[in-house]
Amino acid sequence: MSKLLLMAAGGTGGHMFPAQALAEAMLARGWRVKLSTDARGARYVGGFPDTVQIEEVPSATFARGGALAKAGVPFRVGAGVLAAMSKMRRDRPDAVVGFGGYPSIPALGAAWLMGLPRMIHEQNGVLGRVNQLFATRVARVACGTWPTELPEGVEGVYTGNPVRGAVLDRAQAPYIPPGDYPMAVLVMGGSQGARILSDVVPAAIAGLPEALRRNVRVSHQARAEDHDRVTAFYADHGISADVQPFFHDVPNRMAEAQLVITRAGASTVADVSVIGRPSILVPLAAAIRDEQTANARALVEAGAAIRIPESALTPETLADNITTILTQPEGAIQMARAAVSVSAPDATDRLVALVEDLARPKEDTQ
Repeated sequence: MSKLLLMAAGGTGGHMFPAQALAEAMLARGWRVKLSTDARGARYVGGFPDTVQIEEVPSATFARGGALAKAGVPFRVGAGVLAAMSKMRRDRPDAVVGFGGYPSIPALGAAWLMGLPRMIHEQNGVLGRVNQLFATRVARVACGTWPTELPEGVEGVYTGNPVRGAVLDRAQAPYIPPGDYPMAVLVMGGSQGARILSDVVPAAIAGLPEALRRNVRVSHQARAEDHDRVTAFYADHGISADVQPFFHDVPNRMAEAQLVITRAGASTVADVSVIGRPSILVPLAAAIRDEQTANARALVEAGAAIRIPESALTPETLADNITTILTQPEGAIQMARAAVSVSAPDATDRLVALVEDLARPKEDTQ
């Protein structure tokens, strides 16, 4: 029977997109692939190949709910670990890879208890809580952002963040610099959307000089509850805008964009760098470990992106930065090239090599 990879991932695009990329690559190499997640994570698996078997196991987090819900967390996690162990005994994985998020706890916990070959991949420049827990309990820690802050004594392996095949298809897509013609601006707040971008970006676009504003075409990813007001604002100000809660064709929209305005989630940063586009990055201020600022560092230091902290994000400040990029075509071209210079388009291949090495029987050296 073909070798089996079991992936464990949580319920956001940041965790799921790298897992999807690895799944596609391992299937192409003849492996079987399963994904272990919980009911929340299962909502984000629409892009996975049909041949990936989705296994739902219970999990929980102390970060949500009241006292009663928190009291039940150990029991739900324990039940998830037992369920995962039962599944693994029936179909033993050759390698287990965790991508973070609390839904990955049961599978990683079961793999640890059963002594199975296991590793984690951390997308951000700072370990998430779950990966922090397992960093000393796995054989490898693959890092999507470099450098990544790691616990004492733990060595990371830089792989970069795998991107989906649809992103690789548009890798280093020719960049049309800004000019006196229709220009596309892509606005994204991550897979969850971002209210602050819905609050500030439309007003910033409306505040652009008229000669520039009339050429701007906006693709704006907004939360469902913000959709109507954002759509109405753009329409009231005569701005051409496509507002949706989720774009299923992000790689194509990004490749066609003259500018990307976005959060600095690890997967988004990877997409921006692989495709190669100028960007304005607004790291999530509420992130406890400030990992999005770490994610943005390479693009900013390379001159590929402008970072604006949430505390400094106003329509006026944003409009000034948009104007700077969209009125300086040579500078925009340089930003696009700089983005590509810090990309890791072979991240999936590097991660595949780690997985195959992890699954390779080790010679008995005793």
